[in-house]
Amino acid sequence: MDGKSDLTALTRDELSALTAGLGQAKYRAGQLYRWLFARRVQSIAEMSDLPAAFRAQLESAYFVGWPVEVRRDVSTDGTIKLLLELSSGRRIETVLIPDFDEDGTAERLTVCVSTQVGCAMGCSFCATGRMGFSQNLHAGEIFGQAGLADRIARERFGRGISNVVYMGMGEPLQNYEQVVRSVALLQDPETLGLGIRRVTISTVGLASRIRRLADDGVRSSLAISLHAPDDAKRSSIMPVNRSARTDLDALREAVVHYTKTTGRRVTYEYCMFRGFNDSTSDAANLVKVARWAPSKVNLILYNPVPGLGFERTGEADLERFIRVLVAGGVTVTVRRSRGQDIAAACGQLALEDAG
Repeated sequence: MDGKSDLTALTRDELSALTAGLGQAKYRAGQLYRWLFARRVQSIAEMSDLPAAFRAQLESAYFVGWPVEVRRDVSTDGTIKLLLELSSGRRIETVLIPDFDEDGTAERLTVCVSTQVGCAMGCSFCATGRMGFSQNLHAGEIFGQAGLADRIARERFGRGISNVVYMGMGEPLQNYEQVVRSVALLQDPETLGLGIRRVTISTVGLASRIRRLADDGVRSSLAISLHAPDDAKRSSIMPVNRSARTDLDALREAVVHYTKTTGRRVTYEYCMFRGFNDSTSDAANLVKVARWAPSKVNLILYNPVPGLGFERTGEADLERFIRVLVAGGVTVTVRRSRGQDIAAACGQLALEDAG
C-alpha cells in the first residue's frame, strides 16, 4: 500500500523496537500489540488511547493489513467458506466448520486456515495443487484468518472458535517461520489463548521440518497427510514422496524423533480413494505405518474434484478397511465431508470463484 508496511506482520519485539524508534514510552508497544492482536482493529485511527501524534507517525509509514472478506458462502451443514483478499491483492480461502451437539448448539468451532496462496506440492488429488504457488502468508495474515472467523463465530453461533487447523491452501512447513510465529499468536492468552491440542499443523511430510518442529518445541499437534501406505502408491499421487529426503523411510525417522521428543502422538490423514488405496492389503500396510510411533489414523472420505479422476471409497470397502485397522490395534476416526456444496471440503479449495 503505497510503500507502507503492514503492522500485523510485526512481532511483539518488533513492535517494541518500532515504538522506541519513534520516541514513545515502552508501554505503548503493549498497547499497540493489544489493539492489533487482541482487539483486531481495522485501522490505526481506531487505536483511541494512543496519542494523536503517535498515530500520525504510524499512519505515515504503516497500515493494518488483515485479510479482507470478499465473499462468504454458507453450506447447508453450517460450514462457512470465506474468500479473503490479502494486501498484495491475491486471494485465499478460509473455512469455519461448526460441529453441533444434539440440541443444535455449536459445541466445537474449527477454523481451517491457509498458509500460502496456492501450493507447490502438486498432489494429484487436490484442487489447490493445480493452482501452483504464488505467495507465502506472514504470521499476521495467518492469525488474521482465525481472528475473522472468531468474530463470525461469535456473531453466528454465540461463542468463539475452539480449534485451528493448518489444513487450508498451501504446505505449512514450507512457510515454517511464519507458521510457527502464527501458532504463538493463536496461543497468546491476550489474543485467542488456544491450547496445544487446539492447534494442529498438517504437512505432506517434510521430514526435516517435522524434526525441527520437535526440536524447536513448537506447541501444537501434528497431522501428516499420508494417503498411501507404501512408497510406490504414495509417489504416484504425491510428488513429495519421490525424494529420499521425504519418502516413507525419512518420514518414519522424523515421526519417531517427533514423538520421542515431544511426547505427543501424530495423526495420519488418509484420504480414501476407490480402487486405489482402500484394499485390505492397503489397510495392513497402514497398520505397519501406524506402529512406527504413537499415533492415530483419520480416514477422510474423499471430496471429488472434477477432472482429477479420483472417486470416493464406498461404505462397504470403508467398513472392511476399518476392521483391518482396528484388528491391528490402530486408533481410527472417520472424517465425513463438510461443506461439499460450497467446495469448502478437504482438497477442494481452489479459488474458483475468485474473479
